[in-house]
Amino acid sequence: MRTSRFIGQSLRAMARYKMRSGFMMLGSFVGVAALVAVVSVGKGVERKVLKTVDQLFSASSVFVVSGGNMFASGSRGDGGRLTLDDIEAITAEVPGVEVWDPMQFQNDAQVHRGDANATVRLVGQSERAERVWVRQVVRGEFFDASEVAHSGRVALVGPAAARTLFGDDDPLGGEISIGGSPFRVVGILEAMGTDAHGIDRDNEVVVPISTMMRRVLNVDTIRAAKILVRDPSQVPVLAREATRILQERHAIAAGQPADFNIITPLDVQRLVAKSQRIIFVFLPLVAAVAMLAGAVVAASLMLLSVSERTAEIGLRRAVGARPRDISLQFLAEATLTTLCGGTAGILLGGMAAWVLGHRIGLESFFSWRAALLGMALAALTGLLAGVLPARRAAALAPAEALR
Repeated sequence: MRTSRFIGQSLRAMARYKMRSGFMMLGSFVGVAALVAVVSVGKGVERKVLKTVDQLFSASSVFVVSGGNMFASGSRGDGGRLTLDDIEAITAEVPGVEVWDPMQFQNDAQVHRGDANATVRLVGQSERAERVWVRQVVRGEFFDASEVAHSGRVALVGPAAARTLFGDDDPLGGEISIGGSPFRVVGILEAMGTDAHGIDRDNEVVVPISTMMRRVLNVDTIRAAKILVRDPSQVPVLAREATRILQERHAIAAGQPADFNIITPLDVQRLVAKSQRIIFVFLPLVAAVAMLAGAVVAASLMLLSVSERTAEIGLRRAVGARPRDISLQFLAEATLTTLCGGTAGILLGGMAAWVLGHRIGLESFFSWRAALLGMALAALTGLLAGVLPARRAAALAPAEALR
């Protein structure tokens, strides 16, 4: 039999036994869809994480974080006692520090302008934040050292917060209310989108660190600080000395848990590598298990099909079909069925990745490598599922089959 006839017979058999074909497709469909969606979204997450890391965690930076590790556990600073004096002590004692910036923030802060309300991430920073965090204003200007020193009521707003509060009006020079106090908008922050933690950085309002501490939160502590050194090779020295200084200032004895965390670029690289292993090793195993289960289901259904089509097999053998032809027929049916499921899985997986990426602010990405791998696995699933039924069908004697 020619290849075209094998394919034609297989397609007719699939159309004749629709329910059986649908169940056979299901395993490869789910497995390939999961594989394509997971890898595509994973690649988008990877790009987002690497972009965030490049922007926030430069090779010459060290983070001092109060309490819980806010970069690894979701913006927390539980029970920390980190102060501006702590950071000033570090920068005064450790040589090679170029610049630093403190941070205090409040998630889900309420900001008002007339009848417009916005729930934003309120951040307090110094006049050095523009340089330290590599985020500039696209309109207006950053607040200066004088406004920080005098706890000025000025604010920088992200583009999303500006749209919510001002609509079509120009935010520059406008007035917003934070905690019942009026603030004047002096700048519009550049767009950053959603970061690796799912925080919308465009929905932020930044005020002077002194204003945040005294007028908004009424605290004398900060959540974190980012310190830049002139020579990246001095990062380990800074991390080691910062740890020693803070342990002394906070009276933390050897062996006691610290109330702060020191994060270096090496720590971040390890975290990113761990995330990549989860995304690209463990999660695709779920797709592989789904495809394996699909292969078992397909093989079972094909074995059942052999029993149901015994007379058909006997008739084909009687009119001259060879055992090899019968075997190839069942292999072709199983392979085509799983390939159809794999193709539908690629379409659904790609669409799911696009929708999910769009919703969480990821760069659209479709993994052709995952799609090709999925089709290869679908073909392999079909071949494995069809081998035993094909051998069983080919072994039937024509006379016995016709009876």
